[in-house]
Amino acid sequence: MCNMCGGLAEYVVDESVERQNSQHYVLSVPDMSCGACISKIENSMRRLKGVYQARANLTLKRLVVETDETVDCQKLIDLLKENSFTAFRIEENDRTESEEDTRSKRLLRALAVAGFGAANIMLLSVSAWSGATDATRDLFHLISAVIAVPVVAYAGQPFFRSALGALRAGHVNMDVPISLAVLLALGMSIFQTLTSKPEAYFDAAAMLLFFLLIGRYLDQRMRSRAKSSVISLGKYATREAVEVLPSGDTRLVAVGDITKKMRLRIFAGARFPVDCKIISGSSDVDRSMVTGESEAVALSPNMQIEAGALNLTGVLDVEAIEVADKSFLAEITRMLDAAEHGKGNYVRIADRMARIYTPAVHAFAFLAFASWMITTHGDWEHSLLVAIAVLIVTCPCALGLAVPVAHVVAASRLVRNGILMRDGSALERLAEADFAVFDKTGTLTDGVKMVIGSDGMGAKEKPMIASLANCSTHPSAKGISDFLKGSGSVLLSDIEELPGKGIKAIWNGKEIRLGQMEWVLEIANRQNLNEAEKSTAFAIQGGNLVTFDYRENVRSSAYQTIKDLRSLGIGSTLLSGDTQATVERIARDMPFEQVLSEHTPQAKLKFLEGLHAESGLKTIMVGDGINDAPALAAAHVSFAPSSATDIGRQTADFILTRDDLTAITFARNIAVRTNRVVRQNFALALVYNCIAVPLAILGFVTPLIAAIAMSLSSIIVISNSLRLLRGENMVIDKQVITTTTLSPTEELAA
Repeated sequence: MCNMCGGLAEYVVDESVERQNSQHYVLSVPDMSCGACISKIENSMRRLKGVYQARANLTLKRLVVETDETVDCQKLIDLLKENSFTAFRIEENDRTESEEDTRSKRLLRALAVAGFGAANIMLLSVSAWSGATDATRDLFHLISAVIAVPVVAYAGQPFFRSALGALRAGHVNMDVPISLAVLLALGMSIFQTLTSKPEAYFDAAAMLLFFLLIGRYLDQRMRSRAKSSVISLGKYATREAVEVLPSGDTRLVAVGDITKKMRLRIFAGARFPVDCKIISGSSDVDRSMVTGESEAVALSPNMQIEAGALNLTGVLDVEAIEVADKSFLAEITRMLDAAEHGKGNYVRIADRMARIYTPAVHAFAFLAFASWMITTHGDWEHSLLVAIAVLIVTCPCALGLAVPVAHVVAASRLVRNGILMRDGSALERLAEADFAVFDKTGTLTDGVKMVIGSDGMGAKEKPMIASLANCSTHPSAKGISDFLKGSGSVLLSDIEELPGKGIKAIWNGKEIRLGQMEWVLEIANRQNLNEAEKSTAFAIQGGNLVTFDYRENVRSSAYQTIKDLRSLGIGSTLLSGDTQATVERIARDMPFEQVLSEHTPQAKLKFLEGLHAESGLKTIMVGDGINDAPALAAAHVSFAPSSATDIGRQTADFILTRDDLTAITFARNIAVRTNRVVRQNFALALVYNCIAVPLAILGFVTPLIAAIAMSLSSIIVISNSLRLLRGENMVIDKQVITTTTLSPTEELAA
C-alpha cells in the first residue's frame, strides 16, 4: 500500500488493510420493532469477538454484520436467538418481496380477526348499554368474553411475541406497554364479568387491538413503499453464471463462487453477475441501473461493465474483476441499507430519547395509577383504566420513526436520480455545507485526456513509454497508452506509482519516469523552459525529456453546477495537482472564487483543513482519484463519480452514477429538505406527547382513544417523510450530459 501510494497511507485509515479478508452477513430479523431492539441487537453483536461492525436496519428488518474469518453465520444466528430474536440468513442481493408480503398478510389476517371480534362485541355492548341488567347483562358480558379471549389471543400475537422476546432478553420495547395494556383491559373485564359487575371492557380491548393493527399494517405498507428502491435492486441480481473452462467447455457456477480473473460467458438477455472486463465479442448493453439512461451502450474488448447491467444483443466472453460481495451492485445495496442508520446528530438524539422514553412510559403509568388511587379513595378499576390509557398513548412509535423513515425516503429519491448515499449522517452534513472544492481531472473533466502530439520522442522511447503508461490507471497515462498503441513493449521492474507525481520503473538498470514535469526533470539531462506549460513528461535517467500535448473534455454541466452552488450561497474553489497553465485554461469560463494548481495530496489535505480551522467553512469535496482520497476523507462531506478509483468511491459520502455534476446541487436541496422533515417529525412527535400524555394522566383519554391517537401519530410522521418523494426529479438533458471539447486552436488562443 505504502509503496504504491507514497504518502497516502498516513492519511487513509489502515482499517481496510486489517479487514481485507472480512466477510459480510445479511440476516433477516423480522422481530425487530423499535429503537430499543436495534440497540440490543447491535450491542450484543459488537461484544462478540471477531465482529468488526454490526448495523441493524429497522425499515428493512435486516442486520448487516462484518466479521473476520473466525465468525460464521450460525454463530450470529445463535447469539440473536439467545437475545430472543429469530433470524435467518439471506443473500445480500436477494431483495425479493416475499418476506414483506408474508408479514403484511399476517398483519392483515390479525386485523381482520380483530375487526370481526370488535364489531360483534360492540353489538353486544350496545345491548348492555341500552339498559340490560342482572342476568341479561351478565349473559351479554359472558358472550363477549367468549369472543374476546380467542380474538385477543390471535390478533395480539404481533405485539405479544415481540414483547415477550424483549422481556426474555432483559429489555423493553414499545410492544411491552401495548401488550400490558391489552391484557390488563381483558383481565379486568373477565374479573368484572365473573363478579357480576355492571361494566366490562371487552369492546375496548378488541377495538384497541383493531386500531393498533390498522396503524401497524399501514406502517408496514408505508415502510415497504419507502424502501422500494432497495427491494427493486433484486431484479438486477443473478444467482448463476456460465464459466468458461480452460478446455473451452462451460459449466454453471453460483455467483458466490465467482473469483477474480474467472472467465465467464454472458449470453444475450443475461445480466452481468459481477463487475467484468470484456475479453472478446461485441454487444449492446443496458446500463440504466448505473446511468439512469435507457439508451444502449456498445461494448467492445477491454471495456469494463458493472454487475447488474443487461446484455442485449451479442454473446460476450468476460473476465471477472471483482467478487460478488464487492461488486458495484453489492456496493449500491450496502449504501442503501446504511442510509437509515448513519449515526448523525438526529439519529443519536432519537436513540437517546427512545432509550429514556420507553422506561418512562411505565413510570408514567404507575404514577397515574397511584395518583388516581389516592384521588378516588381506592377506586382501582378507574385507576387501572387511566394507567392503561397512559401505557398506550405514550408508546414512542412516532419518535422512533422520526429519523430513519426520512433518511430511507431521501435515499430512495436520490437513487432514482443517480446519487448513492453512504449513510444518513451524510445528508445532515451536506445540508450544513457552505463551501465546495473541486478536483479537475475526472471531475470537472470527463477523465479522458487525449494526446494530440509529442515532442522529443524517438523510436527508442516509444516502447518504454507505452509499457510504463500501461501500468498506470491515471487518465493522462491512459491517453498516452492510446496514443502509442501498437508501439511495442519492454520488460520493466520495480514499478511504483506515486500519487500526485507519476509512475516510475527500472529498465536496463536505469530509472525511467512518466508523470509531472518537475518530478520527471529530476532525472533528465536538460530543462527545456519552453515546455514548462506541458503537464506530462517522460525521461530515462540522464536522457532527453519527452513531453506530450493533451486535449481535455470539460463536462458542460460543470459551469451550471458552480453557478447553482453560488446561488445557494456556496462558494467554490478549483483545486488540482495539474500545472497552472492547464488548470487556468480549464477554469477560464468557470465562476470559481479561487483556482489553485500543482497541489499534492498532502497540500490538498492541508488546504481543506485550513478552510475549516481558519474560516470555519464546512466543505464539499468533489474528487475521483487516489490523490483525492485524503481530501475526500477530511472534507465535511464528499462526492465522487462512479468512474472514480475504488479508494475514491469507498471514501466519498455520495457517488454520482450519472455524468452530470448538477446532481450535487440536487442532492444539496434534498438534504436541506430532509433535515427540515426530520425536525418536523420531532416536533410532531413531541407535540403529540405534550398533548396526549397530560390528557391521559388526567383521565380524559380512554384506552380506545389512546390506541387511535398513537396509531395516527405514527402514520402522520411516516406520511410527512413520504413528502420527500414529491417534487421534480433531475432534468437529464442530452445537451447537458455531453461534454465540451477544447480544440487545439482554442487551447492555443486561451
